[in-house]
Amino acid sequence: MEMHNHWCSASLFLIISCFVGFLSFPADAAVKKNQFDVVKNVSRLCYSKPIVTVNGTFPGPTIYAREGNRILINVTDYAQYNLSISWHGLKQYRNGWADGPACITRCPIKTGHSHTYDFNVTGQRGTLWWHAHILWLRATVYGAIVIMPKEGTPFPFPQPYQETNIVLGEWWNSDVETIVNLVNKLGLPPQTSDAHNINGKPGPLFPCSEKHTFAMEVDSGKTYLLRIVNAALNDELFFAIAGHNMTVVEIDAVYAKPFTTQAILIAPGQTTNVLVKADQSPSRYFMAARPFMDAPIPVDNKTVTAILQYKGIPNTVLPTLPQLPAPNDTNFELSYTSKLKSLNTPQYPAQVPLQVDRHLYYTIGLGQNPCPTCQNGTKLTASLNNITFVMPKIGLLQAHYFNISGVFRADFPGRPPVPFNYTGAPLTANLGTSLGTRLSKVAFDSTIELELQDTNLLSVESHPFHLHGYNFFVVGSGIGNFDPKKDPAKFNLIDPLERTTVGVPTGGWTAIRFRVDNPGVWFMHCHLELHTMWGLKIMEFVVENGKSPEESILSPPKDLPPC
Repeated sequence: MEMHNHWCSASLFLIISCFVGFLSFPADAAVKKNQFDVVKNVSRLCYSKPIVTVNGTFPGPTIYAREGNRILINVTDYAQYNLSISWHGLKQYRNGWADGPACITRCPIKTGHSHTYDFNVTGQRGTLWWHAHILWLRATVYGAIVIMPKEGTPFPFPQPYQETNIVLGEWWNSDVETIVNLVNKLGLPPQTSDAHNINGKPGPLFPCSEKHTFAMEVDSGKTYLLRIVNAALNDELFFAIAGHNMTVVEIDAVYAKPFTTQAILIAPGQTTNVLVKADQSPSRYFMAARPFMDAPIPVDNKTVTAILQYKGIPNTVLPTLPQLPAPNDTNFELSYTSKLKSLNTPQYPAQVPLQVDRHLYYTIGLGQNPCPTCQNGTKLTASLNNITFVMPKIGLLQAHYFNISGVFRADFPGRPPVPFNYTGAPLTANLGTSLGTRLSKVAFDSTIELELQDTNLLSVESHPFHLHGYNFFVVGSGIGNFDPKKDPAKFNLIDPLERTTVGVPTGGWTAIRFRVDNPGVWFMHCHLELHTMWGLKIMEFVVENGKSPEESILSPPKDLPPC
């Protein structure tokens, strides 16, 4: 990526193509300047398989920008899959055309074709990420986005000596698309991943991976900023560093009230910035991550490690492992999330909507629908308010902008059709689940409060939900059924955390608030790829234009991929 005029603009070219490489790509891998290549590679630890990568690297290149930049990213697709890239967490004000979810705000780039994403970074700074937003291709097609503050604006925390990206991911020994296509035909869930990785490397706890370990060298007494991204498809992850505390300073590219912790919990789609001071005896220390799952379902309980190494310490010194919370440590989850609050200073205020124009209540359910061709005669499904989302064949933003009829219905229900004890005894029957492409139309500059309620249909489970086009405030959360009479009295309306992706606790609920000030069609979905595949794409908010051209959707780009 070439930076021009002291961060005034940024350009990057991404090419999706077919090369040969390894799971751990060499630092000097050949990458064409100003070119972003998504490629099909052959990678191996103890095995070989093809993977789709960007510019021949896994993870893909980090995109660096500064608040206020205009960014142009040319993507050329040479893989065998049609592909779309989402710039996760970027608000894309009035510009849903650049948002990325395939068949939602746009149709995907066809194999052999190119498209230039053109967008501005407005009012945002911090760590975000980009990833493929079609099929399960984000298993390998992803990378970090680092947005620096405006020139001359310091961080609202001590200036770190250096920064390091820590991108957490998953790895399958077999081709993940082949696995998913097979289990979809059988009506079964796919196997869990074979390994986790940190910056594309699984660490020495996995076989044949001694040379595939990410290492970070530090100077004694210096403070480092770790920009941590959870790019995993299906696992919430604990992360810790042996012997070292971390100070949380940012969540989802929003500054947070600093607090110190020995471990963090980060869900798929979320980012967390922490400060780490190299204040321990010079040695080698493991950084480690493993899944969190407090529901009675199988979990991919594998630990991935990287190394924090003090300068001058030889590689022969055996690193020590950190004490990670137990895989089902609900108490840690609740305690940790309760500490996450907005910075809420005059420079970075928490502008929480105090008056609500519209209340919504969405229940999250898993279930089984009849499937005569499937192995067990049923197929796993997921729903919001008993509706399983059906992907359209035309981009929903296009249908809305050009008034194309018959693509969607704007009547998504604001409440579940059948009230019941959502988190009581497990229910194995569907409650009238229906299929549909149904959206919710909302007025520009209105305010919304949305309660997301987990249910015990088949099983309770935590769900990380991501809203495109917006940040929102997490004003409340709890275990059990949301009580509209009692729970709002406990809402935090002073300094709730502002973010783009939030976890709904297992057998519990989360309440969010946001102002609807970005016109377009905006996707909201569970960021567990397994649940998204089953239809847990809540729906889209169709946000009407405001009263002026400056409050209306921009015209589509001339090279918008055709459907």
